Amino acid sequence: MYNWERCVDFHGHSCPGLAIGFRACEAAREKMGLRFAKDEELVCVTENDACGVDAVQLLTGCTMGKGNLIFRPTGKMAFSFFCRKSGEKLRVVFTPAFPVKDLDREQWQEHILNAPIDELFDFKEPAYEPPGRARLFNRLVCAKCGEGMAENTGRIEEGQTVCLDCHSSYSRGW
Repeated sequence: MYNWERCVDFHGHSCPGLAIGFRACEAAREKMGLRFAKDEELVCVTENDACGVDAVQLLTGCTMGKGNLIFRPTGKMAFSFFCRKSGEKLRVVFTPAFPVKDLDREQWQEHILNAPIDELFDFKEPAYEPPGRARLFNRLVCAKCGEGMAENTGRIEEGQTVCLDCHSSYSRGW
């Protein structure tokens, strides 16, 4: 299990969450024939920001920095993979049919690492199209703190451009 060892080294420890991401990548590789992404030819939309995302980064090459790892905060252990070249897409959802209440953390991790993939995940088509390619934005400078920001994140306040940290949010209670 060379790739598992690499994931553990990258993440810093072994845990069930990392095992879920590891096996989700194995499932996507098996079902879609995925290869490591050198650029944005592969995109992963992760619906959680848990340990498994580290396995996704290491095994698929999808990263926030390249713009091909997108966080969609639903709180689900679900990963949608999109291959831009072939148009293939697959949503991998962790749905174990195995009772975990009688297992300790190590036993649960071992089960995730060794169970058949079809017992761990449901496979669906994502209900949305792949996100667009990463864009480069002009740099703006906040009128309050002087720090730079991407232009798509700036806000206008009292006629001046401000960053999200300096922006005074406005709400009428809903």
